[in-house]
Amino acid sequence: MDWDHIIVGAGSAGCVMAKRLADAGRKVLLLEAGGRDNYHWVHIPIGYLYCIGNPRTDWMYKTAEDPGLNGRSLLYPRGKVLGGCSSINGMLYLRGQAADYDGWRQMGLTGWGWEDVLPLFRKSEDYVDGASDLHGEGGEWRVENQRLHWDLLDDWMAAAREWGLPETRDFNTGDNEGVGYFRVNQRKGWRMNTAKAFLRTTSGQSLRVETRAHTRRLLIEEGRVVGVEYEQGGTVKQARCGGEVVLSAGAVNSPQILQLSGVGPGALLQKHGIDVVLDQPEVGANLQDHLQLRCAWRLSGGKTLNTLASTWWGKAKIGLEYALKRSGPMSMSPSQLGAFSRSSERVETADLEYHVQPLSLDAFGQPLHDFPAITASVCNLRPESRGVIEITSPDPKAPPKIAPNYLSTEGDRAVAVAAIRQSRAIMEQSAMAKYAPEEIKPGPDFQSDEEVAKAAGDVGTTIFHPTCTVRMGADDAAPLDAQLRFRGLGNLRVVDASVMPKITSGNTNSPTIMIAEKAAEMMLAGQ
Repeated sequence: MDWDHIIVGAGSAGCVMAKRLADAGRKVLLLEAGGRDNYHWVHIPIGYLYCIGNPRTDWMYKTAEDPGLNGRSLLYPRGKVLGGCSSINGMLYLRGQAADYDGWRQMGLTGWGWEDVLPLFRKSEDYVDGASDLHGEGGEWRVENQRLHWDLLDDWMAAAREWGLPETRDFNTGDNEGVGYFRVNQRKGWRMNTAKAFLRTTSGQSLRVETRAHTRRLLIEEGRVVGVEYEQGGTVKQARCGGEVVLSAGAVNSPQILQLSGVGPGALLQKHGIDVVLDQPEVGANLQDHLQLRCAWRLSGGKTLNTLASTWWGKAKIGLEYALKRSGPMSMSPSQLGAFSRSSERVETADLEYHVQPLSLDAFGQPLHDFPAITASVCNLRPESRGVIEITSPDPKAPPKIAPNYLSTEGDRAVAVAAIRQSRAIMEQSAMAKYAPEEIKPGPDFQSDEEVAKAAGDVGTTIFHPTCTVRMGADDAAPLDAQLRFRGLGNLRVVDASVMPKITSGNTNSPTIMIAEKAAEMMLAGQ
């Protein structure tokens, strides 16, 4: 029993857990399958373009062919590096809505309401405008204003106001309806990931971090998790602990590791020759993700990234501005302007989120178009569709099946149609008229509800928010209880985005950090 705790995964949750437990004097081993975050593109904000789809920093997953996307398979980025997804994501600081967490509490999860979790958000926050009832100051998780400006985005914001959305400076008050600029997890123009924020500020000497340590399975003896088997440098190793093992490998890898360990749907495990330790049908089930519909328009004039980066001189100016000022396009997150709106009058709180960008391209990772354009991606924040994560082999290195089942309900298809129509309505406001916008995605040929629903399947893609695959719940069917302890197994907690019972109404990175803060407090209090 070499360790008090073993944490599997040094991502957004694992780095927080490691710091809090180690600072409290616990002896902690943190295992990360990826390498160190010493790749320069991890730290330059625009570097997500070079980290996603790069085996140095990404698990390189793909989804199964999805009927809701007209048979398409999607790239499904997951961070494989210290900091996990916080090292490759869009850096947007968003908590979701108070109604999300109050909804968790109403599901019987005591201690997870908005008033319960708000202090945890504030605890780790270092907010650019200082401390208030809603925000924290002096924490590890830096939140700043973006360091660039686009007149085109100001005009889209004016159009959204014309359409009926209020302007807001803060999407994190508990009610995020409105239009405004996103705040970002950066410090002075550099990305802030959880490795920098939490691991490198650990005061205790009792933390050991092992990189390129690929967890193969949990070690389970007499119904208790006593350690972890992992591979490092071609050697299979084991580590044991006297206290709890914490699985923080994310919404894809946490259920995968559980299934490889004999914990999951019994028939699936038997199919792959794995002895069933605990038949738990919901491990890997309940996958929820935000599907973004990339709506784009060609413009007549206007300054956009398409035109700015179209020449070697334009690219040189972009590089020089970042080198001298840490500002400009190289400091930008994937989306700068945001909006939250309702898909219909029947919806009580915003159920749509816009990510608005002064650019266009055929697909993520493809070259920018050679004409001025704007993209307004919109996603359904509360999808009804449910997917699944399943192992495909007893080999720990075989990628799992990821089947999100997007747009698999009538309700989700109806919201998708409403979202595309709403995007068009905003672009038709007078504030955008000077650009004479021409719709290029999905395109003006899609007009009837049936045609627009099909178009949603053509242009829809993940916005990288998988959650809920090892959910907590008050019901006995849920793998986890409200303290994130695994039902039916001793000495194991799961702490990452997989534990959410329902996806939050916004980006999921900072809610995952909040979950880790709460888990660490519960563990240190012996709860």
